[in-house]
Formats: sequence, structure tokens, C-alpha cells
Amino acid sequence: MQDDRPTPEQMLSRLQTEGDDGTTAKRRGKLKIFFGYAAGVGKTYAMLQEAQRLKAEGHDVVVGYVEPHGRKETEALVAGLEQLPLRQVNHRGATLQEFNLDAALSREPEIILVDELAHTNAPQSVHTKRWQDVEELLQAGIDVYSTCNVQHVESLNDIVAKISGVVVRETVPDDVFGRADELSIIDIAPEELLARLKEGKVYVPAQAERALERFFRKENLFALRELALRRVTERVHADVETARHGRGVNDVWPTGETLLVCVGPSPSSAFVLRSAKRLANALQAELVAVHIENASTQQLSPEARNRLVNHLRLAERLGAETVTLAGDDLVAEALALARRKNVTKIVIGKSEAPRGWFRQGASITDRLIQDSGEIDIYVIRGKTEVDASVSNDVVVQAQSTSIGAKPLQWLGTLGILCLATGLAWILDWLGASEANIVMAFLLGVVCVALVYRRWHALVASIGAVLLFDVFFTRPYYIIVVDDAQYLLTFAVMTAVGLIVTALSSRLRETLWQTQRNTRQTEALYQLGRKLTGINGQQFLASEAERAISELFQVQAIVLLPEDGTLRPILHRDASFAADPSELAVARWVFQHETIAGRGTDTLAASQATYLPLLSPAGAMGVLAIQAEDVGPLFIPESRRVLEAYASQLALALERDRLAIESQEATSAVEKEQLRSTLLASVSHDLRTPLAVIRGASSSMLHANSKLDTETQHELLETIHEESDRLSRLVENLLRWTQLSSGHVKVTKEWFPVEELLGSALGRLEQSLGSRDVRIDLNPSMLMAHCDSVLVEQVFINLLENACRYSPDGTAIEIRGEQKGKRTILEIADHGPGISKEDQERVFEKFQRGEQSIADSRGVGLGLAICKAVMDAHDGKITVSNAESGGAVFRLELLADELPPSVDESPADDYVEDSQTDGTEP
Repeated sequence: MQDDRPTPEQMLSRLQTEGDDGTTAKRRGKLKIFFGYAAGVGKTYAMLQEAQRLKAEGHDVVVGYVEPHGRKETEALVAGLEQLPLRQVNHRGATLQEFNLDAALSREPEIILVDELAHTNAPQSVHTKRWQDVEELLQAGIDVYSTCNVQHVESLNDIVAKISGVVVRETVPDDVFGRADELSIIDIAPEELLARLKEGKVYVPAQAERALERFFRKENLFALRELALRRVTERVHADVETARHGRGVNDVWPTGETLLVCVGPSPSSAFVLRSAKRLANALQAELVAVHIENASTQQLSPEARNRLVNHLRLAERLGAETVTLAGDDLVAEALALARRKNVTKIVIGKSEAPRGWFRQGASITDRLIQDSGEIDIYVIRGKTEVDASVSNDVVVQAQSTSIGAKPLQWLGTLGILCLATGLAWILDWLGASEANIVMAFLLGVVCVALVYRRWHALVASIGAVLLFDVFFTRPYYIIVVDDAQYLLTFAVMTAVGLIVTALSSRLRETLWQTQRNTRQTEALYQLGRKLTGINGQQFLASEAERAISELFQVQAIVLLPEDGTLRPILHRDASFAADPSELAVARWVFQHETIAGRGTDTLAASQATYLPLLSPAGAMGVLAIQAEDVGPLFIPESRRVLEAYASQLALALERDRLAIESQEATSAVEKEQLRSTLLASVSHDLRTPLAVIRGASSSMLHANSKLDTETQHELLETIHEESDRLSRLVENLLRWTQLSSGHVKVTKEWFPVEELLGSALGRLEQSLGSRDVRIDLNPSMLMAHCDSVLVEQVFINLLENACRYSPDGTAIEIRGEQKGKRTILEIADHGPGISKEDQERVFEKFQRGEQSIADSRGVGLGLAICKAVMDAHDGKITVSNAESGGAVFRLELLADELPPSVDESPADDYVEDSQTDGTEP
């Protein structure tokens, strides 16, 4: 029974196409493109004619932009239509007239005419391209009529350039062109177009002469015309398919010819394929080759499997689209595919109905003819007799599964029947009715059908009937029926046995197909998931080799380019991978990006099959596969899975390469930024103190006798101050270089915080000046487990930062406390504080605060060095604003043990030892 209900995909297409009332689901304007193969065919003229007709019918039609090209006929058609004012744009001394998008959106007409869809707008326009203006109009719900030539379609641009020798710069994206609601082809003969061109109806005479010499040659026009007509034909075909599937129509619409040829392992399939190709050529039709497989595919002989693979390759060489389906109802699968692809004719090799006592109905050919409906069936008798192991050309099915089964399976069938007979004897001895005894035999038939094949269950059904007749019906122990009513019992037993047999066989085949698809899908998913989370070529190649080898039971080797040579990335022991001739095949595949090797038509003498690992950037490497029998790998379904694995690996390798390049690019950018910043600091922060020192020293050198003592002292102080500033700047640069390179070794010891602060304050005595530095440590002998040199540098940078970003004369507060193993220090100033934006990036290198009110010199490394030092100590540094104003920098140093007490300090130990010796400390 044919199911005419729409598929879920068809329902979705319909919902996307229509709303509940049959109108467009989303409110969007409609785009109609008047399409031609060259300028002058009459696109604008036809668009204006359509506009005049619509206006006469009462529609609100407005001219947004029309390019008449000086044609009087075109200008006459514009008359009577409302025209929007054009936008005047001054560009390079010339005044350009452009489409006024704002005026169109304000006017909100029902239909607007916008000529030349591919036009590039003048600078300072809202959009770069006119098709972008049209997109905004469509989003606003305005219908748009526009024009376009074939050379402006993006995907055809290079083809047109090759034909005409003229490169067209203005193009329309294919998705924009494809979303047009209506495509109207405007076509005239090339001879008529040339005549119009010579008459000056297309371009002015000077332009017409140049056009005739280049673009408008007659042979060019013929080629462009064919391109345009083909594009329109493709669009019409797509519209037909959308209409068919969108409305859930499963019937064939014979708007064009499509042939479906059924392929199997039969020797006659090659002849059937070639005959179908000749028929497709005669009808100018597309050719689709279908192969339907089921569980019996695994039982094909090696010769039959090789023939199947060769037939599928032949279909590909003939230009057919190859499709592999899985299903137990072969005719239904073939017809379902035919209706999905709008096939008008099916070509099949002639097959006969099964012979013998156990005929299973009509042949597949008969069923196709009976169920095909409006689809024509072409039956071709092959020149080679059909192989006895193949029932027809549609299926991959071996009939040899009948009598040639293993003897142990027949013994198992006999054993189950014996057990069923024994169970029936027990039921009969217990006085059970004959109906219950029959159930025992049916149970045996079901067990045989579930465990073994169709022929075993069929024999078990007949054997059960005979056993019941011999042992449980009168007269006993003879195949004679005394009561005619037993005939009905026998018939029912036989029918039930056959039905159970058929259902079990179908269930087994469906289970096999489901398990195979699930296994392949799960394996592909797992590989993709693992490759996504792995970095490094070796790890990616190892995971891919393992997955492919396990799934296909082959030996897989990944070869990647290394130092200009293609070689196995993991250097595994594989004899074929080390063979120079095999490596030459791999290099050929890598260079030509084409499969080659064993089982293919290229370099077939190789030991392995080689697949290129293709990514959008090109070939990333080669996947080599060595198997005893490569035939199963070239069944379309298996080949598609294998190519999917190769694509997954190629994309993972491309991702890994891009990640490395991104890191290198980031590193290069950072280095360039560092270089630029250092150069800037040299040009300003280093040169400024050097200039001051040079000036002061020069004054003292050349005017020493003329300078009084006070002036000399001031100059010496200036030299000293700037030298100190320069020394700290260079020290910061060197310190940052050491920290960023990781060459600084942190040596932690217990040090009194008061001593570290005292040393830092001493070095900043001149910078601090008269500032009041308030120190509050709890306990007073606060200890820090740190590298004294590095932490002292942190104190210096923080104190210098407080001086720079707070007014002169304000106090700087230093607080410290001990919380378990943590030593916490805070340095606060009374400046303007730090904004929230700066708090997030103030510890980055070359970042400076924006609230500097005094000295703004510096390269922005001080706080970055503090952060690096604290990270090296596994500590933490943060910044916040105090409630009373000013910035507060908080340091946290963590130790592995509690700090020593005052009594356990090294100084106290020294005192105790001295007193014990009787000496003075």
C-alpha cells in the first residue's frame, strides 16, 4: 500500500513556505529580478512595462532608480510614474546621482523599481552595494523590482570573464540572487541585440564600437545566452521541487526527465548501466544509480562483491549520481527514492520469479511494474546470464543461503524439533488439549526462526506439522489424517510458521542495518569529539588511525608533510609505508588531491589505498589504508564513511595548524607591540632624562667659572635625580625581561617586612620628599616568606606609583597583618583612585592610569612587574579604591608553614648561643 502522507522534511518545507492562511509566513517584501544575458536585451524596458501595467491596476508603484542609458523608449515609459528624488553625492569633483534609500523607506510604497542590482554605491552611502539597499527595502516589507545580467552573478563571474575576456567587478551574491521570489528571463536573439547595438539603441556610438570589439562579439553572446538560460532552468527546477516537497506531494511531476538505474552484483549490471546512460543521453536526462543493500550483503562471495564495487565505479565514471540505500523491502525503497528525486523512468535488468516449490510471489521486475504508477519501467535483458547467487539487479542478496548452510545449523534445527516433540509428549501425558500441544510445536518453530535462517524455519514449520501428525493424531506413527479437521490445524500451523519465519528474517535484517548505521554514526561522532579535544599532529593522527583501523578492520597510516617530505607521522612499523614506491604514490595523491592506489583506476599496483586529507586550505596529508580485500571499502556507503573520517581528520589538522599559526601571530604581534612600545619609551622616557643630564652637565662643563655654588648644586641634584630615574627605568625593563622569559629563580626565606620596607623607602628618599609615610604592622615584627630582592622591587614600584598618582604633601599608608600562613600588606595613597575600567587592566604591561596629576613619565611596566613577581610567589595582588579616596594595593604572600615567632627568630638564636658561651652578643 502506497503511503501518500508527506514526510517530516516536506512538512517543514511547507511550514517555511506558507503560513496558516497560505500567505508568506514572515512579513517580507518580494523581489522580482528581470534577468538577461547582456546589456540591451530589454530588462529595464520590460520592468517599466510591468510597472505601468501594475499602476493601471491600482497598485502603488514608485520609481526609486532607473538608468535609461539615453534610450528614448525607456524614458517614455518612466513618464507617469512617481519618481523619488535622487541623492546627490560629490566624489572626486564630480556629482553622482544615487538611489535615495532614506526617501524610499519614508515613502513606503507597495512596489519600488530599483534598476541595476549589482551597482556599487558611491562613497559615504549607507551600504556599499545596491543589493544591500534592496535587502533593507525587502525587510521593510516593500516589494522590489530590479534588473541583473548573467555576468553579475557571483558564481558565474569567472566563467563570463573566461568567455568574454572582460572581468566584471560588480557582482551579486548567489544567495541574494537565489532568494528572489520571481525570476523573469528577458531574451532576444544575439543577432537582434547586435543590430540594436549598431543602431545606437544600447550605447552611444563611441561606446558601441568598443563594445562590439570586446564584449559584444557574436560567439560571446551565444555562450552568455546559454549560461543565462541554464541558470533560469535551474531556478525553475528548484521551484518545482520546492512546490512538490513543500506541499507534501509524492507523485512524480514529469517536468523533466530523470532516470533511475538499479545496480547489483549481477554480471549483466554493466550492460544495464551503459544502456541506461545511452538512454539518458538521448533524453538529455539526469542519471541516478541506486544500490539497495541488506543483511545478505555480508554473504556475497568475493567475486560478487568485486563485481558490485566495479559496477558502482562504472556508474560514477558514466556521470551518474550513486545512491546506496538500506532496506528489506527492495521495491518500496527504490520507488520511494524515485519519487523523492522526481524520477520519470526506472531502468532495471530483467529478473525472473523464484523457481521451485517455495516461490515467494512475483519477481521484483513485476512488482516494480505493478507499483510504479506514473513512472515508466524499462526492462533490459543483459548479455551475460544472471549469476545464480543473485536474484536480480536491484538487490545485494545471495540465494546461496538456502541449501548450502552449515550442517551444524541443520543439526540445531533438528534438535529444537526434538525438544519441542518431547515437550508435546509431556503435555499429552499430563492430559493437555491438542491446542496446547500445537503451541509446543509453534514454540519450536519460533525458536528456529530466531536462531537460524529462513530456510531452517521453513523446514521446521513443515517438520512440526509432520511430527504432530505422526505422534499426536490418529492413526499414530503414520502420515495419514483420520479426521478432516486436522487439515485446518496443519494449515494454520504451516501458515503461522511461515509468517513467523518472514517476520524474524525481516527483523534480523532491520536489526543488522540499524546496528551498522548506529555503529558507524557512533564511531564518527566519537572520532569527531575526540579530535576536537586533542591538540598536536601526532595525537590527532594516532586517534584517527586507531578509530579507522577498528571500524574497517584495516591497517591505517597517516602521512603528513614534514620538512618538505611526506612521511608517516607516528613512524609505526608498516612495510608498505617504508617502501619508496609507496611513498611516491602518497606524494602523488597529496599533490593531485585525488584518491589513488590499490582498488582504484590510478596506480592500482600499489600495496595500499591512499586518500587525500582535504580541508578548505587544501591537502593536509594522506591517509593510507592497507586491507586484504579493498572491495568493501569502495561500496558507496563505506566510501562515504571513510571519506567522512578523512574529512574529520583533515579539519582537525587544519584547526591545529591554524591554532599554531594563531599563537605565532599573537606572539609576533606582542613582540611587535613590545618593540614599538620600547622604541616609544626610548624616544621619550629614556631620551628625556638623558637630555636633562646632558644639558646640566654641559652647563657645568662650559660655564663652571660663571656659576655660583648654589646653581652648581642644583644642577648636580638634577643630574643625580634624572640618573636615578633613568636607572629605575632601565632596571624595570631588565626586570620585566627576566620575569617574562622565566629566567628568574625565586628563593624564598623568612624576612622581616619592616626591613624590606626600610630598604625600599631608603632608595626612594628623594622621590618621597616630605611625604608622610605611615607604617602600621601587626605584629610589629611581621615576617614574609619571599624573595627579598623581588619583593623589595614590588614595594619600590608601588611606592613610586603612589607618589606619581597622588598630590604632593599627602600621606602614604602601609598596613600589614598576619592571618595564619598568609602575610597581607596594603599600600594606600590619597590620590584620585583608579577607575573600574583601569582596575581590570592596570596590571597589564604598558598600561598607565589616566588620573595622573603630577609626574606622567614611565612606560607602564611598574605594576606589571609587581603582578609578575606576585605570580612567581604564588601570591596575589589586587587594587581597589578606599572609601575616603585614593587607591589601595593589597598584597598576599602565602607560606607553607606558620612564620617563626620573635623568640625563634635567627637573632634570638644568636643571642642564646652567645650567652651560653659566656661571650657578649
